[in-house]
Amino acid sequence: MASSLSVLVLLCLAAATSAQLSPTFYSRSCPRALATIKAAVTAAVAQEPRMGASLLRLHFHDCFVQGCDASVLLADTATFTGEQGAAPNAGSLRGFNVIDSIKAQVEAVCKQTVSCADILAVAARDSVVALGGPSWSVLLGRRDSTTASLSQANSDLPAPTLDLANLTAAFAKKGLSVTDLVALSGAHTIGQAQCKNFRARIYNENGINAAFATRRRASCPAAAGNGDGNLAPLDAATATAFDNAYYTNLVAQSGLLHSDQQLFNGGATDFLVQTYAASPSCFNRDFAAAMVRMGNIGPLTGTQGQIRLTCSKVN
Repeated sequence: MASSLSVLVLLCLAAATSAQLSPTFYSRSCPRALATIKAAVTAAVAQEPRMGASLLRLHFHDCFVQGCDASVLLADTATFTGEQGAAPNAGSLRGFNVIDSIKAQVEAVCKQTVSCADILAVAARDSVVALGGPSWSVLLGRRDSTTASLSQANSDLPAPTLDLANLTAAFAKKGLSVTDLVALSGAHTIGQAQCKNFRARIYNENGINAAFATRRRASCPAAAGNGDGNLAPLDAATATAFDNAYYTNLVAQSGLLHSDQQLFNGGATDFLVQTYAASPSCFNRDFAAAMVRMGNIGPLTGTQGQIRLTCSKVN
């Protein structure tokens, strides 16, 4: 097993590249953009470490619906229905105020130049770095959508109840591999989940560490409707540090969500989980590469879409 793990470590994936997007897209048009975003994200995460996970999640929930086009940021109006009311988003997506603040700061240095979609992508990277995780070169040049899809948000965002086959299919639908699935799931090394999303796991499942289940039950009552919004860390070991403890938790049968533990449950992804648990550097490399690939899902480029002046509404 040890030698096989070593081989897989050596096969960690290199970062993907894209012909459509470029890391230097704003080098001339807005040279202060990246520094402005980084300073704002660093300050927000320092004030509230959980915000790092919230900003990372915004980017993920954006890219899985219509591609990475900032559609997730569009607020509902009397004549427009956005994605924020979708089941996977309602009452759980947060960080919109931070994105609005960043957008205002970027607009102050470069008027209508930097898209909200790119701000989400950069803020996700800077959040991970602020919490001690890896960095990567963010490809830029996305433009913002003028539409959103409530139905796609409900259908395409992976639910915490999915099994491994359905998780694999959900990621494959977006052009992401099984390795991407396991690596990107490592984002659950930070952030929190609501009781309603892990109640069934801690009360009804067999493949769970008994002591872990007991601890989680203390703040998540068995009866539905009672304490549904109570929060628990996705990684109780190091809740605000971006590291590989998520995978050691899975090996110990202490994944909080059903979908988390499905990655280490006697199936095809067990080996990758063990690899990441044994090698923080391999996880960091694969996570960074997977973030680049996810960030390249269906971007609007060139003259497509627009550069929004305010991220929550079309121009």
